[in-house]
Amino acid sequence: MSVWDQLVGQEAAVAQLRRAAAQSSPAHAWLFTGPPGSGRSTAARALAAALLCEREDPAERGCGTCRSCRTAMAGSHADVTDFATENLTIKIEEARDLVVRAQDRPAVGRWRIIIVEDADRMPERTSNVLLKAIEEPPPHTVWLLCAPSPVDVLVTIRSRCRPVRLKVPAPEEVARLLSRRDGVEEPTALQAARLAQGHVGIARRLALDPQARQRREDVVRLPLGLDGIGAAVAAADRLIATAEAEAAADAEERNEAERAQLLVSLGAPESGRLPPNIQAAVRRLEEDQKRRSRRIQVDTLDRFLIDLSTFYRDVLTLQLESGSTLVNRHLQRELADYALNSSPERTLEQLDTIALTRRRISTNANPRLAFEAMAAALMLRH
Repeated sequence: MSVWDQLVGQEAAVAQLRRAAAQSSPAHAWLFTGPPGSGRSTAARALAAALLCEREDPAERGCGTCRSCRTAMAGSHADVTDFATENLTIKIEEARDLVVRAQDRPAVGRWRIIIVEDADRMPERTSNVLLKAIEEPPPHTVWLLCAPSPVDVLVTIRSRCRPVRLKVPAPEEVARLLSRRDGVEEPTALQAARLAQGHVGIARRLALDPQARQRREDVVRLPLGLDGIGAAVAAADRLIATAEAEAAADAEERNEAERAQLLVSLGAPESGRLPPNIQAAVRRLEEDQKRRSRRIQVDTLDRFLIDLSTFYRDVLTLQLESGSTLVNRHLQRELADYALNSSPERTLEQLDTIALTRRRISTNANPRLAFEAMAAALMLRH
């Protein structure tokens, strides 16, 4: 399987990237854009692998079988820095570290490649740190930035990058990938792909993790139980508790191991009071861990809101009799009953409420208050 086989339903982008990989001097900066689930980071890693591929024939680069291809796709190639922040935004110190790494010469391959996932999380001040490095990169460095939309990246950076636009693949294409790559049975793969709306990563999790499927089912059924303020508050609390549990589970696995590794690397004493410089390093680590936990909660809640919006989109489809395929086809009877008791205007208001909640939790709004307000606003009006 070549590296290009991971890019589902992206024929135009694959052709563009294949041509670039075959060139002796590809563009020094690229911007991969597309909706969530379109495979932006996968496409960036595929290009990195193809640029470093060991095949002599340029047309065969991206073979997926040589050591460089395998390690680049796995994120362990010595010449590939694959950066994804665990904070809500990319910090200026992280950007400066990337600029320093970009100056290093390749260790084993032809190029030094810097992948920046979630480049849309860079504030303007942080973007300006990267700007000069992207304007005047060393001759051996290639920058690969990923963002949902070109407008999410500073215009001065955007204008210096070669654009690669990706689309959300069709559910059938995602299902074929899950069956071929992960051995998922075809009916399960197709249902997971449809529920994930073409998002490959989420479709894989839904296909392989029964608990993930149950969580999504609980979220999508939430509007059916909003028969009073008490029920609305309880429903919001359940979603918040689930997100907090996910963040806590991640912290339990990682925080203590990271702290122990830091103490060993700094040569901390096995007992007694830690020196001031080590105490400061531990405090910085704990602050980073808190920010990471916050991001996991926000990302989980945002996914809940995306899933919840599919319920109302299906309701609107039935109300308008558009004939579009329902995302939650297994709930067709419940959706039809709900649609009869509401109106298209009310459904649009409910979709706007969910969109407003997504914007609120992406800032410093209290997630519990935001979700309680949303749940109350989503109740049917009789």
